[in-house]
Amino acid sequence: MHSISKRLSIGKNLIPDIKDLEEIVRMLYPIPRSILGEGFRESLRLLQDHLSVPFVWHYVDSGTRVLDWIIPQEWVIKDAYILDPKGKKIADFSKNNLHVVNYSCAVDKSISLSELKQHLHTLPHMPNDIPYVASYYNRTWGFCISQNDSDNLTEGEYKVFINSDHVDGSLVYGEVVLPGETKKEILITSYLCHPKMANHELGGPIALCYLYQMLKASGPHKYTYRFLICPENIGSAAFLQNSGEDVGHVIEAGFILNCLAYGNEWVLKKSRDGNSFSDLLAQNTLTSSDLPQKVVDFFPDGSDERQFCSPGYNWPVSLVMRKMYGTFPEYHTSADNLDFINYKTLAESINMHFKIMMAAELNFVPLGRVQKGSPMLSRSPINLYPKVMNFAAHPKSESTRVILSILNMSDGKSNLLEIAERYNFSLIQHADIIEKLCESKYISEIKT
Repeated sequence: MHSISKRLSIGKNLIPDIKDLEEIVRMLYPIPRSILGEGFRESLRLLQDHLSVPFVWHYVDSGTRVLDWIIPQEWVIKDAYILDPKGKKIADFSKNNLHVVNYSCAVDKSISLSELKQHLHTLPHMPNDIPYVASYYNRTWGFCISQNDSDNLTEGEYKVFINSDHVDGSLVYGEVVLPGETKKEILITSYLCHPKMANHELGGPIALCYLYQMLKASGPHKYTYRFLICPENIGSAAFLQNSGEDVGHVIEAGFILNCLAYGNEWVLKKSRDGNSFSDLLAQNTLTSSDLPQKVVDFFPDGSDERQFCSPGYNWPVSLVMRKMYGTFPEYHTSADNLDFINYKTLAESINMHFKIMMAAELNFVPLGRVQKGSPMLSRSPINLYPKVMNFAAHPKSESTRVILSILNMSDGKSNLLEIAERYNFSLIQHADIIEKLCESKYISEIKT
């Protein structure tokens, strides 16, 4: 097995460059996605083929009950537009699929301006941008335009046309498992169901696919890794309905990949318990970054954590984001576009999540060779301790502090992550020290 330091090096070499990330984003961005339908299937197929991830596709038929939800029909849309009284298109699905309320029913009629405005959605505080609006479970129709375009509408007759249908079909989610040396699992999941959004929609599934490649190349690993891409909320409900009881008892940690390509900070949204293995892993690993870090307690809204962290499951699932969803103005708008996404930030986010996984791999319960008194480290053959010490001029180093902290707590009761949290050091930053302690047989792993 590769050392953690070696695995980190392998992973670092596989971090995608900006050109590769931009290519896959530009391929995915225009696809008209929704929670069911060809847009989701096309997007998943593209990820699978382009990034070489062998997803197993699961199908759940329309009308199937999944937990407290019902799988809706597929939405099939071919065209949609509004013509003003002069015949000019003021909304056009073929140019921007955000122009139509997602899951809109078919409509073909002429209406007055006052009736049209009952079906229009705008962003008054962002007059140049278009909102993302959906109505998955209530049949209606509508259009989304900029506030500026709405303000310029004049009295008269408007032609509204939506060529769409709702048909029985299947919800699809993709799953792939990298087996580890144990059956203990770490879940890595994201969603793929929003149209025409770059950071909020595409950063997560792209990061997931690269993490698959990095973990596969750097294995074998202690943990089994389960990768899941599904429509948000309804897809995770379907997965839990199908596999929750079988998988739940082996899930040690989980991470939802969301909002990874914009922001100059790290935001950890904790799991429901607030002190899970995933929470501790993320908190500890984020300290290796110089960027500001924010910790948000769990709340039952947002992304797929509302399903995974629901009372009946209460899985240890967290989110590590670059900016909290719903807290930046571009969220769920046309402003989250190809100019908004930051590829360097996305690459950093991929690398950070890989480090989190490596921290999990590094973690174990250590037992010290010396159980009475402090060990004489200066006789170690691999220089664990300075041979000559001038404490007045050179106080003890950080590495020395970490070594002494680990050895003092290596009594078979605490794992390395707990020790790192108690003594305030990053586990992943000191992987080489831990490996030296193991190599010199000052500590050994207690199998749990």
